[in-house]
Amino acid sequence: MFRWYAVYTRQGMELWARSNLWQRGFDVYLPRYRKVRRHARRTETVSVPLFPRYLFVRADLEEGGRRAIDSAAGVSHLVAFGGRPAPVADRIIDEIRGREGDDGFVRLAALAEDYRCGDRLRIDAGAMCDRVGLFHCRADKERVVILLDLLGRQLRVRVPAEYLSRES
Repeated sequence: MFRWYAVYTRQGMELWARSNLWQRGFDVYLPRYRKVRRHARRTETVSVPLFPRYLFVRADLEEGGRRAIDSAAGVSHLVAFGGRPAPVADRIIDEIRGREGDDGFVRLAALAEDYRCGDRLRIDAGAMCDRVGLFHCRADKERVVILLDLLGRQLRVRVPAEYLSRES
């Protein structure tokens, strides 16, 4: 049965991993968005992965696809919980693809509210839906960094601002 799975790539190797998985015959999805980057008095717009170090692959793991994925150049490993690869629901992939413009890049909404450090925020959509974290800082115009308690420690997670609401 073909399902979507998240693949964790080596740092900065998302495009390389995508290319190698395509060559092996997999359906691969690497959502990207355009980001404005400022450096040394220059401003440029660059294409960056929506989820750094992650991409999605559609595969039938029961037919031996896991080894082919894990051994592809640029791939670190399939995302798994308890040793079992964790499938990603088709609706999540469809939702991300539905936000793409004609140019193939995901459109991110502007930050609607100004949050303050320590504000309690609930994630209302996506893979971390219904989790509550603390606002840490803005990552860019469209995303914020929140602190989530996961696996007994606080982790910084980048989330599209439109997925957040204040915890009441």
